[in-house]
Amino acid sequence: MPIDEAQRLLARRISGETGMGAIAGRFLETLESHGAECAPGDLDRLGRVAADLLTACLAGQHSGAGERTGSEPPADPGPRALLERIDTFIGHNLGDPGLTPRSVADRHHISVRRLHLMFQDRGEGVAATIRRLRLEHCHADLARPELLDRPIRTIAARWGFGSAAAFSRAFREAYGISPTERRAQAPAAVPCRARPVTRTGDNAPWTRRHCTN
Repeated sequence: MPIDEAQRLLARRISGETGMGAIAGRFLETLESHGAECAPGDLDRLGRVAADLLTACLAGQHSGAGERTGSEPPADPGPRALLERIDTFIGHNLGDPGLTPRSVADRHHISVRRLHLMFQDRGEGVAATIRRLRLEHCHADLARPELLDRPIRTIAARWGFGSAAAFSRAFREAYGISPTERRAQAPAAVPCRARPVTRTGDNAPWTRRHCTN
């Protein structure tokens, strides 16, 4: 996209009521409301998703302007930009059991063969990348004290594993231990109790949370 065209688009007001503007706006509002609840790694991925949504929003405005002026539509993204979009899409959809090389290729309007060729230089295929990322999320969640009450199968399903048995086999193959053994490594949640405290100059008691080590 030419610089002058990008500057023109950035100076325009994009409606947040319909289309890509609405989708991007709602996503950013949700991110602002719940971002503090996310782990740093999740925030990195969500940041890339936000950038991708805003890029798509601007690209839609550019495409619409091209249709109105009769100019040529924007060119296809280069290999690097396309691969970044694919990485973002995969990271955002790991919880979907239907995430496969075919669904990734279809979403980006390329052939499965081209998709595999794009991942060839990485030394890890598309399906292997999806499986590894899912396992990494499960590995992290199993050690989170606040998730100790969640069944292991629920955590596996959250990250796209439809079969508990298949998840257990993949997990052991990747880490050399079972999901149950990984959970046993999780630190216990810090116990908290309410401690009565009195405000200075005020005899009315109130409580605060006090956590012991």
